[in-house]
Amino acid sequence: MTEHPSAMPGKPTSYSRVTLSRIMTAIDVNLYGTVHGGVLMKFVDDVAGAAAARHSGGTAVTAAIDEIVFSEAVRVGDLVHAYAQVNWTGQTSMEIGVRVTAERWDSAEQEPVRVATAYLVFVGVEVDGAPRPVRPVLPETPEDQRRWREAEIRREHRLARRRAIQAHRAG
Repeated sequence: MTEHPSAMPGKPTSYSRVTLSRIMTAIDVNLYGTVHGGVLMKFVDDVAGAAAARHSGGTAVTAAIDEIVFSEAVRVGDLVHAYAQVNWTGQTSMEIGVRVTAERWDSAEQEPVRVATAYLVFVGVEVDGAPRPVRPVLPETPEDQRRWREAEIRREHRLARRRAIQAHRAG
């Protein structure tokens, strides 16, 4: 793990963990009869925003969605749970990891099914919208440390992609 740039006292990963749950209804359905991906994306953004605000101690806004993968369809009646935590922090930004599961309404005794995973970048902001420093996240477990390292890889790729696109446009 690299050293965090902030002198602020950190918070353990567990402090940022948030779970949101909701039952999917007929208004959430797409033309194919399953829950619309956009509904799940908003749900992911909501839970990630709650984790980011909890960790940063104030307003945090979505800066990027690094990745979202839908692995199973969600159906009307499913009880969907979204779990989020801060994986990594920089000076003003944070990566939030989200896992989404569904309890099938017609097979409630079975294990929940993983339906999506996502990684989002949030930035702590002041009232005027200017970025503000966020406190470090302190990984507590080997799993948290793995997530930190993988978040750094995603960040490096995101910044390299941005530089390559800017160089292409300039040249």
